[in-house]
Amino acid sequence: MADEKMLITDSNELEQLYGAVAKPSLTKVTDHIHPAYRPFIEASTFVALATSGPDGLDVSPRGDPAGFIYIEDAKTLFLPDRRGNNRIDSLRNILNDNRVALLFLIPGIGETLRISGTAEIRKDPALLDKFAINNQSPKTVLRISVESVFFQCSRAIIRSKLWDPAAQIDRQALPSTGSILSMISQSEIDGLAYDEALPERLKNTLY
Repeated sequence: MADEKMLITDSNELEQLYGAVAKPSLTKVTDHIHPAYRPFIEASTFVALATSGPDGLDVSPRGDPAGFIYIEDAKTLFLPDRRGNNRIDSLRNILNDNRVALLFLIPGIGETLRISGTAEIRKDPALLDKFAINNQSPKTVLRISVESVFFQCSRAIIRSKLWDPAAQIDRQALPSTGSILSMISQSEIDGLAYDEALPERLKNTLY
């Protein structure tokens, strides 16, 4: 049984345990996209989008060629919502709670960038066309009003060896998507057929 005395429930106890915040960790925070942070956004090919709604929390991956997130000005970003599984969990959450958080990753770079703010869902035709790839426009684009920006140091990336080719895992070492669906559905979904069709389906539905 867990020792309740070891449970931390007070922020003062947390602060005593971890110590004071270093000055650089406070200095690096801005309320806008500082020129020093703009290159990180422009170079990013992947961002995790965090949202909150009545059914709970959600973190969703977003990825495209570098520059896919458009910086309108120091307080505004545009993020296209590409073709996916149509669950639209993030979008449903934003309709109920417009607060969002973004974590930007740049291939080969240890530092990540964190942005928080609010979002609205846009469907302006001209805006959608701006983000077209292979003549395919997204159905919607998020307009994000920036409230906080700062970089995260490289410790997590270094510890995880995320960009180290030697640390990459062979895909065959983990269950395939088809086998996962087959197990969870108790074989209602044909996992082998799903896996066989997946490469062509991804190719044809990327945008």
